[in-house]
Amino acid sequence: MRVFLVIICFFTSLFTSAQSDSIISLSEYLGYVKSFHPIVKQANLIINESEAKLMKARGAFDPKLEADYDRKKFDDTEYYDKLNAAFKIPTWYGVELKGNFEENEGVYLSREATVPEGGLYSAGVSVSLARGFLANERMTMLKQGKLFVNQAKADRQLLVNNILYEATLTYFNWLKTYNEKRVYEDFLENADMRFNGIKKNYEVGEMPAIDTLEARIALNDRKLNLEKSNIKYIKASLELSNYLWLDDNTPIEIKEHITPDINTLETIDETLNMSLLNLEDLDLENHPKLQSLDYKFQSLTLEKRLQLNNLLPKIDLQYNFLSQTPEVMQSFSTSAYKSGLNISFPLFLRKERADLKLAKLKLMDTEFEIMATKITLKNKIDAITQELDSYIIQNNYTNTIVADYNIMLNAEERKFFLGESSLFLVNSRESNLINAKLKAIELEYDFFKTKATLFNVLAPPVE
Repeated sequence: MRVFLVIICFFTSLFTSAQSDSIISLSEYLGYVKSFHPIVKQANLIINESEAKLMKARGAFDPKLEADYDRKKFDDTEYYDKLNAAFKIPTWYGVELKGNFEENEGVYLSREATVPEGGLYSAGVSVSLARGFLANERMTMLKQGKLFVNQAKADRQLLVNNILYEATLTYFNWLKTYNEKRVYEDFLENADMRFNGIKKNYEVGEMPAIDTLEARIALNDRKLNLEKSNIKYIKASLELSNYLWLDDNTPIEIKEHITPDINTLETIDETLNMSLLNLEDLDLENHPKLQSLDYKFQSLTLEKRLQLNNLLPKIDLQYNFLSQTPEVMQSFSTSAYKSGLNISFPLFLRKERADLKLAKLKLMDTEFEIMATKITLKNKIDAITQELDSYIIQNNYTNTIVADYNIMLNAEERKFFLGESSLFLVNSRESNLINAKLKAIELEYDFFKTKATLFNVLAPPVE
């Protein structure tokens, strides 16, 4: 019900007209991406697939009911009628419990197949004494299946973080184009007011005609820049819409009255789950990429252990107690039994030795990958941290430059209306202020991108 209400509220905010702009914050935006984006839903399938594989591995330990019936009748003669039914229970090590019922009759029945009237019951065990005892395929598959589930959770976290990273960059680009558009809107208003004021002064004979021409050139230049920035903003809005979906897999298009949060700087750390991170005490062992590789390493270790076990000879022992009256427990005794021993051993073991070598190579490859990933993550985090510190310093300088240019522009405008300056100097001061503000917006965008990159590298848990 709660999800339904959220969808309705968001749908209404996007598609209904409003008197004032509606703001969608980075936190709200990422919330919709995490809940409804198809790639995020696809990431959840990774866990479902690993759980299905685990269920498949557990199926190797399912009890089995088997029946073998064979009959031959020719020329009104029943050659044989044989029934062999068995119930088998595989266990953890190379041991299999087995119960069996055998009933055979017929004219040409072999002597060894002859059983008492009413059939013969047996209960026993099959044991692999060498190969397959401490490590076998069904044990290995089940252990690997459990590791695959954990590995899938780590891989899902990485996949979701990647899509959130891309979505976050798109939001920051949307915010940048919106801020640029606001700058040009503000200065277009200034240029329009200045043009109208100069035009009136010209009409009363207080200013020359050349000033109106220069003011009109500045006005049209502002209009041109605003039109360019508006197109960039529209394109950024459409790119942002790629990440917004409803629960029924319906895409959403951002409308004109929906705007980004211009105060994103104050909430970015909390939104990206980095406000409580202490980079100095960061334990990279908990990083999902390293966790995924560690689970892969454990799985390959199990594979190596299995291939090492396959170098042993195959020695299978069977022992079954026989009885005509299974309902009487005392009827099963060591005096009536059926046993067997099967031994096989390849002379050169070329296949087994090759499989073991391949398993060792895969294990070494993963070990090298873990080592390389650790140092890469560490260096990336260090580089991004220093870059963020530099952006903070640059931002302070830029804010000071913008403030100083703003003071100079205000002073030049006062001098101009007092007749102590020229329109050229006013336009020049204003152009410098515009460029400074655009640089500040670009710097903030670079800072946001670096923050998002740190988020992507750290891959914090996604709620």
